[in-house]
Amino acid sequence: MKSNYTRKNIIALPDPQLRRKSARVRTIDAKILQLIDNMIAAALDWEDSRPHEVAVALAAVQIGALERVIIIRKNFDDKENKKFLVLINPEIIKKEGKITLDSEGCLSVKNLYGQVPRHEKVRVRGLDITGREIRLKSPDPFIARILQHEIDHCNGICFVDHIADQQDAFSILREDGELEPYPYEKVVKMGILPDE
Repeated sequence: MKSNYTRKNIIALPDPQLRRKSARVRTIDAKILQLIDNMIAAALDWEDSRPHEVAVALAAVQIGALERVIIIRKNFDDKENKKFLVLINPEIIKKEGKITLDSEGCLSVKNLYGQVPRHEKVRVRGLDITGREIRLKSPDPFIARILQHEIDHCNGICFVDHIADQQDAFSILREDGELEPYPYEKVVKMGILPDE
């Protein structure tokens, strides 16, 4: 299927839809397959506009569809490899390992990054596009982080919600691709933190 979706279809905070829970997919039909194509098209168009970033993943809610669907890039190091793993109705079965802090960004939060605590390992299950169950054991902390981030989106949680009261947790992406600390007062003024 073709898609005319672009980065303009990606919604951003403070859009309230990003804090709504997505519904379980009951049937993997043409509508869901089109949704997946739309997600991939929007993510890749976003990436084409960002010289220092790769579109590593996207949840359906980020293009305004309240369906429990996520896509994750199969190869984060090769921008030419545009293949994505699709997980429908993903859920975390188990969180394991230490909780570590690392930098996280989001296609729905422009240029802002945060030091977010996440488990180093997760076990996840979901369905592929044929409806077959997939079980994943995250091979490294980076993929575990991505899975937790995207499944959070399905539950109406954004990465900034985890660190909303951490005044020194935020950074901004400069034009040269480097991160620099970003004042908490400016984050508050953006109107993206919960319960505002």
